[in-house]
Amino acid sequence: MYAVIRAGGKQYRVTPGDVIRVEKLGTGTDGQVEFGEVLAVSAEEGTIRRPTSGARVVGQVVEQGRADKVLVFHYKRKKQYKKLRGHRQPFTAVRITEIACDGQSFKAPELEKKQPKAKAAKGKAPAKKKAAKKTAVKKTARQ
Repeated sequence: MYAVIRAGGKQYRVTPGDVIRVEKLGTGTDGQVEFGEVLAVSAEEGTIRRPTSGARVVGQVVEQGRADKVLVFHYKRKKQYKKLRGHRQPFTAVRITEIACDGQSFKAPELEKKQPKAKAAKGKAPAKKKAAKKTAVKKTARQ
């Protein structure tokens, strides 16, 4: 199943589990975002239709940031006019968690939470290796 939604003046084709970058949004409650403007829904292969009033798409905010810099350069030849400006557009990355339409609900599979890596215990082994290298250098210098 997929849906076509409108967010920030642009249209996006989304399926449950997709991560999309939209114009910066308010985080809402608990990082949940609901897209109310659903333009089209496809529940079966090859059929697309305009949804009734009860269609909704729900997502989870993944990150917020700013896109790469776009340079805008204005130049007029023979007039000694040059102007350079930069722009970084803010965005919100959203993971689509659910598409609901006409009593049907399609949900994305749950993501596994990452386990923190265990830090290696500090021992005396690295110190011995460093000392061994120094003695090897001294032996080659004497010869």
